[in-house]
Amino acid sequence: MTGIPNLNFSITISAKDCTGCANCVAVCPGMKKNKALEMNAAQKELIVQEAFDYAVNLPLKPEVFQKFKETTIKGSQFKKPLLEFSGACAGCGETPYAKLATQLFGDRMYIANATGCSSIWGGSFPSSPYTTNQNGKGPAWQNSLFEDNAEFGYGMALAQKAQKLKIINLVKQIEETTKMPEIKNICSEYLATTSNSTENQTPSANLINYLESKTKKDIPEEITNELINKKNQISTKSVWMFGGDGWAYDIGFGGLDHVIASGENVNILIFDTEVYSNTGGQASKATPEGAVAQFASAGKTTPKKDLAAIAMTYGYVYVAQVALGADYNQCIKAFAEAESYNGPSIIIAYSPCINHGIKGGMKNSLLSAKQAVESGYWKLFRFDPRNKEKDKSPLHLDSKPASMPFKDFLLTEVRYSTLKNALPQKFDLLSAEAEKQSEEKYKNLLKLSE
Repeated sequence: MTGIPNLNFSITISAKDCTGCANCVAVCPGMKKNKALEMNAAQKELIVQEAFDYAVNLPLKPEVFQKFKETTIKGSQFKKPLLEFSGACAGCGETPYAKLATQLFGDRMYIANATGCSSIWGGSFPSSPYTTNQNGKGPAWQNSLFEDNAEFGYGMALAQKAQKLKIINLVKQIEETTKMPEIKNICSEYLATTSNSTENQTPSANLINYLESKTKKDIPEEITNELINKKNQISTKSVWMFGGDGWAYDIGFGGLDHVIASGENVNILIFDTEVYSNTGGQASKATPEGAVAQFASAGKTTPKKDLAAIAMTYGYVYVAQVALGADYNQCIKAFAEAESYNGPSIIIAYSPCINHGIKGGMKNSLLSAKQAVESGYWKLFRFDPRNKEKDKSPLHLDSKPASMPFKDFLLTEVRYSTLKNALPQKFDLLSAEAEKQSEEKYKNLLKLSE
């Protein structure tokens, strides 16, 4: 393996769990147009299950994780996903984002999941796709209603904050009473990280190791015992709210707005399919102008709600728009920045959906996301309030000027081509207006980034 001699790297496939989406085949680069992967009948491929079962049971190799930072493409993908084998539609655009989040933060995540597609593939009884790592740690997941998921997640955050405050007070007591410099340093290092990024968990681990060690301690035994009983709360938790655009843009928007206005350290991941996916494909406030959906059978005549712009007006909310199929690096960077930001953060993730009617099927969902960005239909950017302290613009525009005709992208999806076939004049009118708005939005984002 490049960078680590004497080790080989292999991707193994669980043939028994394959959904047949063919995404892997579509994105596989291959050599001289010969793909390294191809779809075959399941009966022919069950032999590869033995390789998968063998790989799953291999021990961890610390040298790999020490070599690659976990917030890079390589580093994140060497970590075991704590989301696997979901019941989502084949080629679903939502699950890759949830999988990535669990690879980056899964062993310390608390997830409040709004009712919708992500709650169906995320928790359909009697199974769950969320799992644990080799140390038995994994996301704590719970589902709430459409209308109050933000408040539900906010409650999780406040509960964690209250538990953490008790621990901080106990650690401060140790720091003030101990006469041992080593212990003072352990306490000081821990207290210095309690309001920062959860990326560095070493001070928490050092404190737990000290409390559980048999070394002589000059602190009251009752404090030691209480902290050991609360050791699961010692490390900083990562609180997330998952949901679709029906929740975030529509039914649950009031709660979401209330939570980001609170200033609390919470992370919000919005799977933006631009339609009510789980309930039959009805138009939502995230549905763009010109798209055909239920209750907008002749094409939606009003523009898409700009949720990112609303959130950015607060000035202290981290906001990012990502599209995994368009820019892997930008997506991972946004997740890492959002989670490390000590305040509310929102990631709006472009999620190709079966309701879009993508040309060639959902095997092209990643390609569709790439074309959405190349045409200017979807913008990639990151708004980080911390940049103000560096006398920089908080907005970083990651999208380049459109390199693909806007209408060409629209016509790769049935939700737009249907209108062109049925009402060509209306399609031309609405698509021209949508393209104009897209260009104006890009110019505005470019201006703000400068």
